[in-house]
Amino acid sequence: MSELTTKKETLPASLMSDLLSGEGVDYDTSELQIPFVRVIQALSPQIKKNDSAFIKGASQGDAFNTVTGDYWNGEEGFEVVPCLQQTKYLEFIPRDQGGGGFVGELSADDPNIARATRTGGKEILPNGNELVKSDQHYCMLIGSDGLYQPVIVDMKSTQLSVSRRWKTQIAMLKVKDAQGVLKTPALFGTVWRLTTVEQSNDMGTWYNWSVEKVKMIDDEALLQEAISFRKSVQKGEAKAVVEDHGEKAEDAPF
Repeated sequence: MSELTTKKETLPASLMSDLLSGEGVDYDTSELQIPFVRVIQALSPQIKKNDSAFIKGASQGDAFNTVTGDYWNGEEGFEVVPCLQQTKYLEFIPRDQGGGGFVGELSADDPNIARATRTGGKEILPNGNELVKSDQHYCMLIGSDGLYQPVIVDMKSTQLSVSRRWKTQIAMLKVKDAQGVLKTPALFGTVWRLTTVEQSNDMGTWYNWSVEKVKMIDDEALLQEAISFRKSVQKGEAKAVVEDHGEKAEDAPF
């Protein structure tokens, strides 16, 4: 969530309760967006001054919120509580066909997924469009101010290897209960720090995610928010809008 600073001396105490009541913010939840957090690459519009998506102060390797435009230094990163993970199969019109635009999402059992062929480092569907696998991690992001907000960290292409390692680390975690018996903690019971690191190969240089476990969650309010967010996504009440899928991750120079 975003925090607004209020000066107590500006308004009388009698009006503060009205100011912070939340009245009028009862929007249709189906219209609200869960923002994505993505990595800024060399060709990302967020660092092009003449682009409408430009974010002042942001640099290559930083992470940014696709809705608010907030950004985080890539080396310092930010902390998250993972709540749910879903794998999506997304269809895009190839850029060399004048596209690059999002077409739609394929169900995991769509036979065209198995029929896709690898060409030039890309998965191409029978219709000529590009197939992009995306691991979407629904998380509660913990701000430096202690506030938290729901976000989606989607990992595509070279980022998928990071996603696999993250999921493996989570699955292998063990903690002792009150009786000293080793147990696997719930997904939403852990806090992780996401940063970015530079990677390269013979095709170029880019920035990828790096994930490190911080601790078991120790904030009751945060835990309740994480559980609530997980349930909302499972019920289909909270989801990313289609337009946000349209920004294909520029996570590698190919």
